[in-house]
Amino acid sequence: MPSVRVAAAAALALLAQACGSPPRVTAPVVDPCALSTTALVEDVSSVTTVVGDGTAASCTGQALVNAVEQSPGVITFACGPDPVTIVVPSTARIFNRVAGRDVQRVVIDGGGKVTLSGGGVRRILYMSTCDPALTWTTPRCDDQQWPQLTVQNITFVDGSSTGVSDGTGGGGAIYAGGGRFKAVNAKFFRNQCKPTGRDEAGGAVRAFEQWQGLPAQVAGCTFGGTGTGQGANSCSNGAGLGSIGVSWTVVDSVFTGNTATGSGANPAQPGTPGGGSGAAIYNDGNTMTLGLCRAQMTGNHANEGGGAVFFVSNDRTGHLAITDSVLSGNQSAGFETAGYPGIFYLGAGAPTVTGSTIQ
Repeated sequence: MPSVRVAAAAALALLAQACGSPPRVTAPVVDPCALSTTALVEDVSSVTTVVGDGTAASCTGQALVNAVEQSPGVITFACGPDPVTIVVPSTARIFNRVAGRDVQRVVIDGGGKVTLSGGGVRRILYMSTCDPALTWTTPRCDDQQWPQLTVQNITFVDGSSTGVSDGTGGGGAIYAGGGRFKAVNAKFFRNQCKPTGRDEAGGAVRAFEQWQGLPAQVAGCTFGGTGTGQGANSCSNGAGLGSIGVSWTVVDSVFTGNTATGSGANPAQPGTPGGGSGAAIYNDGNTMTLGLCRAQMTGNHANEGGGAVFFVSNDRTGHLAITDSVLSGNQSAGFETAGYPGIFYLGAGAPTVTGSTIQ
């Protein structure tokens, strides 16, 4: 196990002291294998909008942006028989109300042939129930049921939120705030958010304020591709998934070669910009859960804590469950929890580990 940096250890000790004794109410110990990837696939038989007319040339980035912003619902593609890459000219925004009607289910299904790209300069998809520019639709924008976004059978590459300055840091490919988020059979390569910062997280996906605290769901997905030529994701924290106060269920998914690039941890140590934790997944907050089932995490690297997973429940009510998974060769250059290589964990009791290899 890598040695613990003195400064980081001191900061974590202060955090534990500040939080005090754990409260009696804790997050439930989840069964991450309760749902299968197949069960999570959304039905797209009733299509709202088809991007393209059957040719690759017709599948433009502007056509996609128009579909997402002007006629959200079930969105599919007709781009011809071959795989296509569509570069978005601007971030596609999911409005909370369009043409006088509240937006509910939004499904973007690439049929296994579509790659969406941010061109290395912009975020690809953005949803926020609390952004007034997208229209407020309830008095509790931080806890509302709709919209609910699903991306499936699709690839996201070269998304970047490094230039975002509106406070919605993270989410190089997708920022999902409010409602619910789900990714099924999706792939994420070379997405990035800001390389330093204590709260910057989610090189591929950033989630906030999921409805009623229900978990964001990730199934059959790939994050990073060291050795495949595709390239991995990077961010100050959580190069794959990053969130604050959000629970996750991650099933049948692979995280390879992703990097948490920050330094100084959180709170940031004097003279550092902060960050560097949770190369695959960065979970911060209070009463939340992270459930991993049949997950593979290999070769991820964090400059600070949690080469694979960083999970900190500040009030010690959260819980981590790992089932039938393999976490191997994930480097925590700063600190990790004794007995759990590649993981830094503060929560209710110890993580629940079943049928898994952590080495």
